Amino acid sequence: METVTFKVGGMTCGHCQRRVQDALTNIDGVSKASVNLEKGEATVEYDGFKTSADVLKKAVADAGYEV
Repeated sequence: METVTFKVGGMTCGHCQRRVQDALTNIDGVSKASVNLEKGEATVEYDGFKTSADVLKKAVADAGYEV
């Protein structure tokens, strides 16, 4: 398992936080995603053989948030 933490911009409420978390947890290979609204960051545990940090960041961007 690998872990990555990155900044997420544009989150303003709990709905935003949930949307980012859902976008991350729906990726094959992600075992855990934690999104902190106050800090504006996401921490993700994932299987590096199934996905990558770039895929995770693209999912957040596709959900409408800045990475």
